[in-house]
Amino acid sequence: MSNKLVIVESPAKSRTLGKILGKGYSIKASLGHVRDLPRGQMGVDIEHDFKPRYVVPKAKTKLVNELKQAANNAATVFLATDPDREGEAIAWHLAEVAGDKKQSFQRVVFREITEQAVREAFRSPRAINMQLVDAQQARRILDRLVGYKISPLLWKKVRKRLSAGRVQSVAVKIIVDREREIQSFKAEEYWVIEVELSKKTEKPSFRATLIGLAGGKKIDVHTQKEADGLKRELEKAAYSVLKVTAKKAMRQPAPPFTTSTLQQEAWRKLRFTAKQTMAIAQQLYEGLPVGEEGNVGLITYMRTDSTYVTSSAITEAAAYIKETYGAKYLPPRPRYFKSRAKGAQEAHEAIRPTRIRREPAKIKKYLSTLQYRLYDLIWKRMVASQMAAAIYDNTTVDIEAKNQQDYLLRTAASVNIFPGFITLYSESRDDVEEEKKVKLPPLAKGDPLNFIGVYPEQCFTQPPPRYTEATLVKTLEQNGIGRPSTYAPTISTIQERGYINKVGGAFQPTEVGFATNDLLVQHFPHIINVQFTARMEEELDDIAGSERKWPGVIKDFYVPFEKDLQKAVQTAEKVKLADEPTGEMCPRCGKPLLIKTGRFGKFVACSGYPECKYTQSFQVKVVGAKCPECGKDLIQRVNKKGRTFYGCTGYPDCKFLTNFKPLPLPCPQCGSLLTQHGKQAWCVKCGYKGKVEDSKD
Repeated sequence: MSNKLVIVESPAKSRTLGKILGKGYSIKASLGHVRDLPRGQMGVDIEHDFKPRYVVPKAKTKLVNELKQAANNAATVFLATDPDREGEAIAWHLAEVAGDKKQSFQRVVFREITEQAVREAFRSPRAINMQLVDAQQARRILDRLVGYKISPLLWKKVRKRLSAGRVQSVAVKIIVDREREIQSFKAEEYWVIEVELSKKTEKPSFRATLIGLAGGKKIDVHTQKEADGLKRELEKAAYSVLKVTAKKAMRQPAPPFTTSTLQQEAWRKLRFTAKQTMAIAQQLYEGLPVGEEGNVGLITYMRTDSTYVTSSAITEAAAYIKETYGAKYLPPRPRYFKSRAKGAQEAHEAIRPTRIRREPAKIKKYLSTLQYRLYDLIWKRMVASQMAAAIYDNTTVDIEAKNQQDYLLRTAASVNIFPGFITLYSESRDDVEEEKKVKLPPLAKGDPLNFIGVYPEQCFTQPPPRYTEATLVKTLEQNGIGRPSTYAPTISTIQERGYINKVGGAFQPTEVGFATNDLLVQHFPHIINVQFTARMEEELDDIAGSERKWPGVIKDFYVPFEKDLQKAVQTAEKVKLADEPTGEMCPRCGKPLLIKTGRFGKFVACSGYPECKYTQSFQVKVVGAKCPECGKDLIQRVNKKGRTFYGCTGYPDCKFLTNFKPLPLPCPQCGSLLTQHGKQAWCVKCGYKGKVEDSKD
């Protein structure tokens, strides 16, 4: 009984660990969860403190028997599942189903799969942390209660096959609320007035913006008549420099990635969805074959809300920066960042490369295109976080325009005088207008200026923007909704269930999304709201910290929830949903085709019914690629002969279609659409050909 068994979740992780641990250890993969609440049944005994009933899915029966046999033949079983609550719960379930109380089950935790971290973890195993397990059990039971109790109400009152969720329904509400803000928004006209000027002795000109009167009173311009009047005034004015303010400004780098910021930046820079980002990050964490090194974990654990970085990693980054860029690119002292996420509790460490010296360019040939691009992003963010600040010379110039009234104009310029961290990496921003780069001649107080022209510009206030992958994740995190492990599945679920669509990279609610949200908010206002969901996360944290027992937390939730549910069942009216046009015409009579919902789900039928009884199966799938002609989403369709093709959601305005499967990444040469031809990816525009695996999700 000298054999040591190690159980992990995935084969990739087992290969990487096997390389580190060597002989004397047998490593098995559980392929994720081995036990869960039963499908098709509540699985929670409400009358007896919400006791859960766990079952082993049929698909996992053979694997569980193999794990149990391996455990029986081992003196010690090490449970090396992921270092978060879900990983702790998987470890507990494994011990429950694979053990017979004779073996010694030990929990080992590491946040990077490197030799040092793994060997240290195996030198200091611990018992399973039941507080973390209970917190995860409470989350699972709460979600089961909400889903199992509310979903039948949605089937009856809205549409079959819908589902509700404690977190997903709040995410839908956030998107619906924003859409209604946009729908009710009324644009207001305003005018921006710029004056082009130059120094008396120099030809290069610059523009300054009218701010108000010289005495400090602001001028708001709302009509062309007002703008024309000011234009005439400014054309006759004499201009001179009133004040010059110059100062140096320092721009500091962003901290290394958390789960949320990684998902945000991967969307902004790479156009990766949250789901895609996490899938690729999981591969980088669990380990990939890298030349002579063999299987190595390339990044630290990717589900975290901490920006903490170990001193050894900071020291390694500093040495690399000094050697590569010079000492002046180092900050005065090493940087340590504090987590800003509401209720941050996954703790541990930020997402970073396990070795700074493992530069992206050096290992590019061992990675797929997607793996390389995400690793490159993580590596640059980490190194840049330990580089010196960028320094700017910022100059603001106030200009006086003297006429019957004296007016104040202002212009500003910012010149980078030391690049610092932006030499390597600069964080992207959401919804920020592109800055106008103004070049100013040397100016001093009292300098007279030449007048060149006045340029009024009509503008309109803009509605709030729709949420993107990045801004929705940011909003969920800022409001404490969910945790690092829940962002990606939440966003995927609400799209798969048909509550929202992604149009032009932004989320829009469907009619079903509006209807479902309104019904839930009306009858469950205490649950389907941001504050409740965030407070529930705090209570789960209390369970993990041994401050509360999980049955009490669930009872406090369930008693008022059950009352609201019974009232909703008795009073909620059935929602009538309009049929959605497909954008195609009936092949028999030429009338528009509609997407309808029947007892067996969605189908396509002619709007001319009952005169025309044409129908066809509904098989539409958003493929994750954009139309190369108009930029809208491409969807999978099936023609009346049963053949698959791909068309634009902008039909009939845009008639682009292809018989070849679109791929999610743009062409690396021209940025247009790639389509799959066997094992090759072909560009529809420039003729580029490459490997399909480099373009998969």
